[in-house]
Amino acid sequence: MKLNKAMLLALTPAALFAVYLFRTPAVILIAASVAGSVAAEVGFQLALKRPLAIKDLSAVITGLLLALTLSPSAPWYTAALGAAVGTVVGKELAGGYLKNIFNPALFGRLFIIAAFPGSLSPWLAPYDLTSTATPLGLMREEGTMTAFADLFLGTVPGSLGETSVLLIALGTVYLIYRRFVNWRIPVSILATVFVLMLLFGENPIFHLMSGSLMIGACFMATDPATSPRTQKGRWVFGIGVGIIVVAFRLWGWLPEGVTFGILGMNAAVPLINERTKRKKAA
Repeated sequence: MKLNKAMLLALTPAALFAVYLFRTPAVILIAASVAGSVAAEVGFQLALKRPLAIKDLSAVITGLLLALTLSPSAPWYTAALGAAVGTVVGKELAGGYLKNIFNPALFGRLFIIAAFPGSLSPWLAPYDLTSTATPLGLMREEGTMTAFADLFLGTVPGSLGETSVLLIALGTVYLIYRRFVNWRIPVSILATVFVLMLLFGENPIFHLMSGSLMIGACFMATDPATSPRTQKGRWVFGIGVGIIVVAFRLWGWLPEGVTFGILGMNAAVPLINERTKRKKAA
C-alpha cells in the first residue's frame, strides 16, 4: 500500500505535465485507462466472490501507467480495453497483486499493439496537437536528432508520459530514496543501452532521453512483482532489457522496444531468481 501511494506521488508530475502538453486528450485517456482498470478489477473480484482490493491502488497505477505509454491521439476505448485486459489477464488471472509474472500496464499495451495497431499513431505535437513524428521516428526516417534540451524538459511529441526526462528522473529519485525501487534495475538498463549504442556508433545520450526508455526503466521494469528478488538477478534482468531495447531500436520493425524488452525479461524472472539465489552452505 505504501509502495503504491509513493508510486502515484512519483508519477503525478509526469501525468500533470502530460495534461499541460496535450490538454483534453490527455485527461480523457488517463481517465478512461484508470476507469477501465479499476472497473475490470472490481468486476472480476465480484464475479469470483473475492474481497475487493481496490484500496491497494494497484489498479489505479496500472491504468495510469498504461495511459502514459499511449499516444495522445489514441481513442479512449483502446485505453480502457487495454487497461482492463492488463488488469484481468496480466494480473488477476495470474494470482492477483504481487503474484503476477508480467507487468500489467505493459501487458495491456501489448494487447493494444496487437488488437489496435492503428491507435499507436499519429503522434501529436505539444500544445497545438498537430500530427508529427516522435524524436525516435525522426531519427529513423530522416536522421534528424532532436535537441537534448527539449528531450530533457519534455517539450517533444511522444507518449503522454515519456516526454520529460527531468520529471521521470525526479520521481525515480524519490522512489529510490524511499527504498521502494532498487536502483540496480534502472541503472543496468540505462548503462547497457548507453554502452551498446556507443559501440554501434549511435549517440547514446539521445537514445537515453528519447522514447519510453526512461519511464519504462524507472517505473515499469522496477515493479517488485515482476522483477528479480536477488541483487545479481537485478543486474542480469536490466542488462537483458537493455539488449532487447537496443536490438529493436537498431533493427526492429518498431522504433521502440521497451515494452518487448521488459515483458520478455519478465518471463525470464523465475529462471533468473533460481540461478542467482544464494546456495545454502552444506
